[in-house]
Amino acid sequence: MTDATICSTSLAAAQNSLMLYDTLTASKRRFVPMQAGRVGIYVCGMTVYDYCHMGHARVMVGFDVIVRWLRQLGYKVNYVRNITDIDDKIINRANENGETISQLTERFIQAMHADEQKLGCASPDAEPKATLHINAMQQMIQTLIDKNLAYQGAGGDVYYAVERFADYGKLSKRKLAQMQAGASERVGVSDDKQNPFDFVLWKSAKPSEPHWASPWGAGRPGWHIECSAMSTCCLGETFDIHGGGHDLQFPHHENEIAQSEGATGKTYANNWMHMGFINIDGEKMSKSLGNFFTIGEVLEKFHPETVRFFLLSSHYRSPVNFSDTALKESHTALSRLYQSLKSAEAIGKVVIDNAAWASQAGQAFIEAMNDDFNTAKATSVLFGLAASINRAIKAEQTAEALHLACTLKTLASVLNIAQATPSEFLQAKIGNEAGLSDEQIEQKITQRATAKSQKNFALADSIRDELKRLGVELEDSRAGTSWRRI
Repeated sequence: MTDATICSTSLAAAQNSLMLYDTLTASKRRFVPMQAGRVGIYVCGMTVYDYCHMGHARVMVGFDVIVRWLRQLGYKVNYVRNITDIDDKIINRANENGETISQLTERFIQAMHADEQKLGCASPDAEPKATLHINAMQQMIQTLIDKNLAYQGAGGDVYYAVERFADYGKLSKRKLAQMQAGASERVGVSDDKQNPFDFVLWKSAKPSEPHWASPWGAGRPGWHIECSAMSTCCLGETFDIHGGGHDLQFPHHENEIAQSEGATGKTYANNWMHMGFINIDGEKMSKSLGNFFTIGEVLEKFHPETVRFFLLSSHYRSPVNFSDTALKESHTALSRLYQSLKSAEAIGKVVIDNAAWASQAGQAFIEAMNDDFNTAKATSVLFGLAASINRAIKAEQTAEALHLACTLKTLASVLNIAQATPSEFLQAKIGNEAGLSDEQIEQKITQRATAKSQKNFALADSIRDELKRLGVELEDSRAGTSWRRI
């Protein structure tokens, strides 16, 4: 049996044991796609009026790994993530900046893609833009009106009538009657709305705002209808997985269900997945709270792979506490993997080896990832391998050490970590940080070697200590002295 066959057999069998937590049923269940061997997944993307923050990074990285694992299991995946390029925030920001909406959105789309690439995320298979699907949105709105699930208010806006959709609240586990009672003192019914929780499908045009012609007058779509139209256009009326951030469960995803299922009479998505919050001092990170850090700001201080590893060190549904300390700990942890690989590379070439999936570590990794994409447990398998590599090298079991290193690199490839050369990661200069250049470090190492050859050990030690104070750690071996940034 060849390595490729071993890989194929181990992973194909694992398809049948993939368990996924579904937000709608609040249960973990075996994943069964609509069509054997194929998966359609839609993720709510960014509203492109500003730079992406770390909350967006979690969605990017989290679903990137989910898609990578589905493909590793042998599925053909159609990964769709939309771009909201028309919205109140976009209009207001463009006006503030004195630029056109298209100038603003294209600039931030490019910035989003740059952030995504730095974080090691593959591009979605499709990125539909809201402004290119207006006709589909209007068709869905008209269907909802024809089914008496939507109405036009006196002011021209078209609303969805939530009371007419019997299952409204099923995703977020909210009862409309209870929401209405809780809102009675806070939310009044406007002249336009029949119910305070009715939401807009089509906004009538305001002076100087972008608009499109429609049966209800010139206007533009509401936010919720955009995703219903784009997802069904790209994946069909029912598809396998719908995902997004935890904060989108209500009202956005709840409203998507009401629109889509109201229009088609079919189940909208068979599985719902939501990423946990990034927290700062106990509060979720968000632009609305003003406590967010952009991806660009974080990458000025930390290696992109460190940020990716930090996000994968917790289960995707769990909240993550963001801090410089947590990222420094992640960098130290990831460095341990690279240090083990570096030690193995002194023995021989470390390569991707498909036979790794049939190993005990490979099976443990599969079990972790098949348990609702448990990357926290999967990374613990990698650290077990790193410890085994170090023990094998210490025991001079070189063939075993190299074999384990190839296994580590292979398993880590699905998470897209530990794939650079050790020196690329360990010696990387981050952002615009001050500090010694590579050339200055090498000069110091040469000076130290000269001091040691002259038996001036006090000077050699002082150079080592100086480098450590400046964030550079030396490691002496039979092959010479290597270094890494700490």
